[in-house]
Amino acid sequence: MTDLAAVKAALKSQAVETPSWAYGNSGTRFKVFAQEGVPRTPREKLADAAKVHEFTGVAPTVALHIPWDEVDDYAALAGFAKEHGVRLGAVNSNTFQDDAYRLGSICHPEAAVRRKAVDHLLECVDIMDATGSRDLKLWFADGTNYPGQDDIRARQDRLAEGLAAVYERLGGNQRMLLEYKFFEPAFYTTDVPDWGTAYAHCLKLGPRAQVVVDTGHHAPGTNIEFIVATLLREGRLGGFDFNSRFYADDDLMVGAADPFQLFRIMYEVVRGGGFGSEVAFMLDQCHNIEAKIPAIIRSVMNVQEATAKALLVDRDALTGAQAAGDVLGANAVLMDAYNTDVRPLLREVREEMDLDPEPLTAYARSGWAERIVTERVGGQQAGWGA
Repeated sequence: MTDLAAVKAALKSQAVETPSWAYGNSGTRFKVFAQEGVPRTPREKLADAAKVHEFTGVAPTVALHIPWDEVDDYAALAGFAKEHGVRLGAVNSNTFQDDAYRLGSICHPEAAVRRKAVDHLLECVDIMDATGSRDLKLWFADGTNYPGQDDIRARQDRLAEGLAAVYERLGGNQRMLLEYKFFEPAFYTTDVPDWGTAYAHCLKLGPRAQVVVDTGHHAPGTNIEFIVATLLREGRLGGFDFNSRFYADDDLMVGAADPFQLFRIMYEVVRGGGFGSEVAFMLDQCHNIEAKIPAIIRSVMNVQEATAKALLVDRDALTGAQAAGDVLGANAVLMDAYNTDVRPLLREVREEMDLDPEPLTAYARSGWAERIVTERVGGQQAGWGA
């Protein structure tokens, strides 16, 4: 039987990091859609993120993106976050929005361009020192579009060299989280296309190099929970970028397309000891047509619901059915947990945390949406590249 008190305690301890860029304007390849009240500065992004944490109670940190969140004083930015009840989380680098990176960044054939990319990554570590951030998150758009365009093995050598230089710079409590993506924007080869490539590089670097699983960065039909289970078994799962997709990297709200997949992933996290450990649970989403803050609140709630169901799996019954070769019985144990309506449980958890049991309703009542529309007039709204 499942210990309900333990489930509640685990849910209360959960932390989901929200991304600063999700509060800004975003769009498709064809159009970036502006919304009223969108933040104009990193501080306004943090103020919005603080509202998500205020109403969910489990979103205490905010990921930064450099240079989108560039400021003159990062220690002061960390102080502002603290004043608003949140902390600065992972620092995300950007080696894909400079003209110099047309043929790649850290894997580029020219040494000067590689140096530029590595210098940016080292700058991100400097920022981590100032903000107290633990994680440097790396995603590279590097790759090739045509056979023969560049030497595939040489690009891996350059990648390894650049990563090693950055890893050496990390402080004792800092980590490097390496993300992978199987295609786009490079369509012939991608230099970090899968978890195996990321894992191989992390293995060479050392224990503070970990793999990030972006739930949108897989081919259709990929068994993501197998990847999660394997990386946990090897002690190399650094974190998640949670989102959802129907076709490729759609960056939709987590759990929107396949909530059952999210449950299966979270079960492997719970089963593998990743819940309550140093595995970072982060959102990486773009809210193009929906209101930003409510969408992020809903996304945090989706992660909570999947986690609650995963925690409710009767592990003893499941183990017994598996050992007995009871295929249908084992599947039924998982399905019983997945089909449980955990919303009443989560309402109880929130009430015990002195929160409103209905975060979206509470946010709508707060007047924050109307206030930011009134106050954030003029200036340049934050968005892609801003």
